Amino acid sequence: MSKSLLTDVEAAIEALDAGRPILVHDGTDREHEVDLLYPANSVDHGAVGRLRNDAGGVLFVALSNEVAETFDLPFLHDAIEHPCTVYNDVGYDTRPSFSLSVNHRDTYTGVTDIDRSRTIRAVAEAARDPVGTDFAAEFRSPGHVHLLRGAPGLLATRHGHTELALALAEQTDAVRAVAGSEMLDDQSGGALSPAAARAYADRYDLIYLDGQDILDTLG
Repeated sequence: MSKSLLTDVEAAIEALDAGRPILVHDGTDREHEVDLLYPANSVDHGAVGRLRNDAGGVLFVALSNEVAETFDLPFLHDAIEHPCTVYNDVGYDTRPSFSLSVNHRDTYTGVTDIDRSRTIRAVAEAARDPVGTDFAAEFRSPGHVHLLRGAPGLLATRHGHTELALALAEQTDAVRAVAGSEMLDDQSGGALSPAAARAYADRYDLIYLDGQDILDTLG
């Protein structure tokens, strides 16, 4: 393992622990997308605005399998009985990580940046004390924040953005949930290229990691 590789991953962990965002590219053999990721406990309405404007994909919060089980959160494709949930025609994975979508019960419509940041921070707080949280009393579903459930065993089982983000969070002192969104390209209509995402990271002094960096260090 190279010193520079270890330094990059450690810097990403330190950034998350300090409440700062990072960028992670999963890999050319998967979605080949870059996610803008935040420690969920530090997300305010400005962070939601940045995720909405600078990233533009689905706004999600990733939770570990253990936390999701405590909250009785299903994988959505297991919970819905419909033929469209058959997931055998996607080349980069065998199943999605999506669980329920939620709003915090103190929000109004749930869709504003203020409401979504309230929901995200509340999910992060619940993840710090899952046994002591009455999830249904705090959240309603469907909502405007998508919850993702990490695979059991994380990187030993699956190499998606969900598991990569949670593996980094596990190395921090404070982060128990990770919020984020996929970075999209207004010009091409597709995903933002890794080169353009790296340039964005450089412009705003953010850490950029390839998924393989995380796998080599934490996998």
